[in-house]
Amino acid sequence: MNPLTASVFDLPERLSAKADPALTERDERHFAAIAESLDQAIRDLSDRLEAERKAPGGIGQRAMDRDMEIHRLTARLRTLRRFGLDLCLGHMVGADGSEPVYVGRLGLTDTTGRRLLLDWRSPAAEPFFGATHANPMGLASRRRYRWTAGRISDYWDEVFTADEFAGHAALDDQSAFIASLGGDRSDRMRDVLGTIQADQDAIIRAGSRGALVVDGGPGTGKTVVALHRSAYLLYSDPRLGHHRGGVLFVGPHQPYLAYVSDVLPSLGEEGVQTCTLRDLVAEGAGAAVEADPVAARLKSSADMVKAIQKAVRFYENPPTEGMEVTTHWSDVWLSPADWAEAFQAPEPGTPHNEARDQIWEELLTILADKHEGDASPDLVRRSLRQDPELRTAFNRAWPLIEAADLVGDLWSVPAYLRLCAPWLGADEIRRLQREDAQAWTVSDLPLLDAARQRLGDPKAPLRRRRREAAVAAERERMARVVDDLIEVADDEYGTGLVTMLRGEDFHDVLVDESALGGADPDLLAGPFAHVVVDEAQELTDAEWQMLLLRCPSRSFTIVGDRAQARHGFTESWRERLERVGFDRIELASLSINYRTPEEIMAEAEPVIRAALPDANVPTSIRGTGVPVVHGSAADLDAVIGAWLAAHDDGIACVIGDPAFPGTPRVRSLTPELAKGLEFDLVVLVDPEGFGDGIEGAVDRYVAMTRATRELVVLTSP
Repeated sequence: MNPLTASVFDLPERLSAKADPALTERDERHFAAIAESLDQAIRDLSDRLEAERKAPGGIGQRAMDRDMEIHRLTARLRTLRRFGLDLCLGHMVGADGSEPVYVGRLGLTDTTGRRLLLDWRSPAAEPFFGATHANPMGLASRRRYRWTAGRISDYWDEVFTADEFAGHAALDDQSAFIASLGGDRSDRMRDVLGTIQADQDAIIRAGSRGALVVDGGPGTGKTVVALHRSAYLLYSDPRLGHHRGGVLFVGPHQPYLAYVSDVLPSLGEEGVQTCTLRDLVAEGAGAAVEADPVAARLKSSADMVKAIQKAVRFYENPPTEGMEVTTHWSDVWLSPADWAEAFQAPEPGTPHNEARDQIWEELLTILADKHEGDASPDLVRRSLRQDPELRTAFNRAWPLIEAADLVGDLWSVPAYLRLCAPWLGADEIRRLQREDAQAWTVSDLPLLDAARQRLGDPKAPLRRRRREAAVAAERERMARVVDDLIEVADDEYGTGLVTMLRGEDFHDVLVDESALGGADPDLLAGPFAHVVVDEAQELTDAEWQMLLLRCPSRSFTIVGDRAQARHGFTESWRERLERVGFDRIELASLSINYRTPEEIMAEAEPVIRAALPDANVPTSIRGTGVPVVHGSAADLDAVIGAWLAAHDDGIACVIGDPAFPGTPRVRSLTPELAKGLEFDLVVLVDPEGFGDGIEGAVDRYVAMTRATRELVVLTSP
């Protein structure tokens, strides 16, 4: 870490207004102090560590104290080197006019004791996560940074007091909306602001037990509120810490996850895992959309996911016939009752593949106990392990199974599917069969996930045996080292040293099992203490099972809009969630659209109501005076060019023309990939071609409401 020689701000040209020194100069000075302090701290710790390592080792307690200090210094040095200036999450300014308080992933002071960074876990940091417009908690404003390659590429100010709006070029959406009202403090506007602020505050501070549904249409701020809620829960709820499960955030697609990372702070080890449903399964990246809507509907049910249990149990039935097992000394009869007893050995819930070792060892124990003769049990077990007929019979009775093979058999063996899903009719079973059983689709992912969870890793038993052997070898080596030390130890080496060396705990400390390696953990496997899922109206019953498997506590924040469900959503949130497995459900609604201009909503509302007359369309309260523009698809390039020439910043999006090449300032997306995102300008190209029925209407409605300033609709002749 070197002291700053260049600005910490690396803002693109379109954000030049945010580069005003009046907005950044105070941050620049503070980051320079942080950089200097980090550099000094790293130098001091490095010098102290080098001195400790060069110092005489000492004996007895002195040697142990020295080793402990080296361990402590090394850990602290590793932490400081792990982060750069990007360990700072943001700052908060008190309403009392006090100096900004900078919040970081860890605390930091300079050599004079001045606090440069406040640890995000400290009580004093609560307003950074908990302040809302309804309850500012003593703050005038709060700033969050976006870090890219160690420098600030964007930042946002959230302002809580009216006199703070002036001079802020970096207001977040809601602060910008409040500032735009200017002198409009009519009774209606006061009521609107009060409703927005009270609703959002209640959502952010709601407890984490059970499921909280945040239901709201376009422009209501439901996603940002859910993200602030996640950050606040991470701070306020000790059950959600990293070592207690942490938080999983599930979004609809990868562009959306990039947006999430701007709002939800990265808290180092305490951070949030973000993913799409595809990311939860290895086959997700290459999975295609199910071409047959009937097959997709059949696979979308929770019952089909539960069929995986029956599919696995098919391979867990003990043999009904006994067999003679030969040892070097005598034969032993292995009866059906013995098989059944061995099959009961694993604890309930043990994955199928990981239960094999337990069943095998129990089988050997049963046979060794029944063996008659003078041979020791160990010799008998060794002989049994080498019996190829016994091993073959065991592998046939409880085979290792790959999840892909299990699910693939459902789509290629009609009798197997009929056995596992007896409610399916003959025609439905036929529709689910396919020539390439492992040509995976998105609809297969919940079944693959359930199979992998139920089966476990087929390579886990082998890895466990190798690891146990490595640990045993290391323990044996350390035991020899301890024996050598004891042999030469006497009182000169410190009172109690021999007793300490003989202690079992000390032997455990000597063997560092973490250094012996192992499989890389699946960070998305769970269990998680809390799950946030956005665009939740799109999830099928089967997909909900993927998330419930990862959060046994059923602690969820569920964000969605029934009117934006591409395949329809006729039931209530409570009805759907209770059906898929939730028990405690609270509903919070956001009904005020403060971001989408009323001119755009006036054209978007009839589009969705034509297909869904009872759609919960939010009330738009912001007008821009800019009408929706209609034109010819041939004018697309001219429309984009004119907008870029007139606007130095902002982002546009073309929806519906896959041939249009996207740029950093003009995205090119499908209606589905635009979901959850917002743009200053949206240009729809031939929206009538998005489809028919509910799906087409929802795609048009979603695409239109992505615009926060201007909407242009272009059609072909």
